[in-house]
Amino acid sequence: MAKHPVPKKKTSKARGSRRYKSFQNKARVRLSEAVQLGTCSKCGAVTLIHHVCPDCGFYRGKDVLGKAQKAEEKITKIQA
Repeated sequence: MAKHPVPKKKTSKARGSRRYKSFQNKARVRLSEAVQLGTCSKCGAVTLIHHVCPDCGFYRGKDVLGKAQKAEEKITKIQA
């Protein structure tokens, strides 16, 4: 049977923690760069890019959620 390589000395807790912390920091930087924010062209609210604006319901100039129509209906019902 072939012998497997075995470490000569025990790895200390500090050394293992340092290695793991370095990995954590690199992952944190990668994730922070992944989130991209933009402004809504209709209302100017801060939103995720390529997503529907949660405030006004518009995406690329189109009313996707129909929030504008609902707002107009509420106004007409209150005035009448």
